[in-house]
Amino acid sequence: MRKAIMVQGSSSGVGKSMIALALAGHFRKKGLKVAPFKSQNMSLNSAVSVEGGEMSRAQYIQAIAAGAAPSIKMNPILIKPESGCAQLIVKGRPYGRIDSSYYMNSKKSLLWSIVAESLNGLMRDNDIVVIEGAGSPAEINLKTYDIANMRVAKAADAPVILVADIDRGGAFAQIVGTMSLLDDSEKRMVAGFIFNKFRGDVSLLGNYPEKTAETLGIDYFGTMPYVCHRIAQEDAFMPWQKKSPKKEKADDLKIAIVKLPHMSNFDDFDPLSWNADVQFIQSGKINADIVIIPGTKLTLEDLDWLKENGIAEEIIKVHKTGVTIFGICGGYQMLGEEITGSKGGKTVKGLGLLPVKTAFRKEKQTSNLMGIVNLDEFSSKVEGYEIHHGITERKGGVKPFITVKRENGIPAEYGDGAYNEHTYGTYFHGIFQNGSFTQKFLNVARKKVGLDAKKYDEWPISQEINRFTELFESAIDIKKIERLVEL
Repeated sequence: MRKAIMVQGSSSGVGKSMIALALAGHFRKKGLKVAPFKSQNMSLNSAVSVEGGEMSRAQYIQAIAAGAAPSIKMNPILIKPESGCAQLIVKGRPYGRIDSSYYMNSKKSLLWSIVAESLNGLMRDNDIVVIEGAGSPAEINLKTYDIANMRVAKAADAPVILVADIDRGGAFAQIVGTMSLLDDSEKRMVAGFIFNKFRGDVSLLGNYPEKTAETLGIDYFGTMPYVCHRIAQEDAFMPWQKKSPKKEKADDLKIAIVKLPHMSNFDDFDPLSWNADVQFIQSGKINADIVIIPGTKLTLEDLDWLKENGIAEEIIKVHKTGVTIFGICGGYQMLGEEITGSKGGKTVKGLGLLPVKTAFRKEKQTSNLMGIVNLDEFSSKVEGYEIHHGITERKGGVKPFITVKRENGIPAEYGDGAYNEHTYGTYFHGIFQNGSFTQKFLNVARKKVGLDAKKYDEWPISQEINRFTELFESAIDIKKIERLVEL
C-alpha cells in the first residue's frame, strides 16, 4: 500500500480542503490510521494543536475527520497576512514577519527541511497521509521555489488528484490548462481529476470528462455536487456571511457582527447564523439585540478604524439603551478602558465598556481551553482555544466571564474575560460552538427583549463531516481512488 495521496487544485478556492477532508474520512472508515498534511497554509482562521502550537483550521478539521489528534506536524508552516506583510508561524510558533514578494521568491531551504521532517514523521506513524496542496501547481512564476505542491508529491511519492471548481465555469480549461503548464515529471504524478461544486444534472456533462481524461492520459474520478454544509472553511466566509441580510422573522434575535478590516477566526459565529438573524456591519446605525466585536489580527489598527467610521460611537450609544455587547479576543480588548502596545508602545483608549486594561507582549499565548461560564442567569461548561498577544487585567473586583482550566499550559486554573450588566468579553475562541452555552446565552438575550425561550439547533462537527464524506463516496468513483494507493 502507498503511504500518501495528494489533492491539488486548478486554483485557490476550488475545494481542495473539503475533498481532502472527505478522503481522510473515507480512509478512516476503512480502518486505516490516517493523518492530514499541508506543508504551507495562508489563513487567518487558525486553531491550537495538541502541542499548544498554532495550526491552520483546515488541517485541524481534517484531523477530526481522520480521527487523529490535531498536530503542528500536519501544518508546519502557517502564514497569517497583516498590513503590508505577514506573520510566519513555523511548527506552531511565531518565527517572524515576512515580505510576501521576498518570501515567495526565496529558496526556503530551512523551511523545506522542516516540511520534509514533518511529512516523513507522519508517513512513518500512519497508514496513509492525505496531503493538500496550496493554490495551483501550475503557477509558473512561483513554481521554482514552491514547497507546497509537486515538490511535496514527489517527496511522498503520492499520486495527485486535481480538483477544478466547475461552479466558476471553465472547468475543462482549468484541467487542460493546468496539465499543459506542468513539466513531464509533474504530469506523471497526476492520476486524474475531479470536478467540484456542480449544480444541476451531471448528465449535461456528457462523456466529455472521460474524453478529456483520455486525451490527457489520466483518469476522471467523478463530479462532486455543490454541497451546502456547516464545516468551517479555511479562509473564506461561509455562504450566510456573503448574502444580503435574510428576511427577518418576528421571533428572531437580531445579531450584528462588526466586520473588522483584519477580522480573524470568523467561524466563531457560524452557530449563531443557524439560530438567529445575523448580519455583518461596517457603518451606519445599529439595529440589533446583540452586537459582537470579533477577533482581529491587528487590534490597534482596527480600533482606530472603529472610531474613525463612527461604529465605536454607535456601539456606546446602543449599549446605553441596554443592547448586549460581546467581544472575543481583540474585540474583548477593545471593550476595555485602554490598550498599550508592545515594546513601550503608545496607550490608546478603548471603548470603556468593561473595567479592564490590556498590554501587548511579544510572546503569543496559544492554548486549548476548557472551563465554566458562571453568570447570574446560568452556568455552562465550555471548550475552546486562545490565540493572542495581549495580557488583560480586570479592575475593581469585576467578575471573570469564565473560570478556565488550560489543557496544555499553566496556570492550572484562572479567570478569563470579564462581564458586567449586559457587556461580556473573553479570549475564548469557539465559545459559540458549545451548544448548551449558546442556547442559554441566546435565551437570556431573548428574555431581555421580550421573546420566549427557544430550542436552538446544534450541529456537531462530526455529523457534518460524516454527511459530507458520504456524499463524496456516492458521487466519486471511490474504488478508482482506492486503487491509487493499492488499497
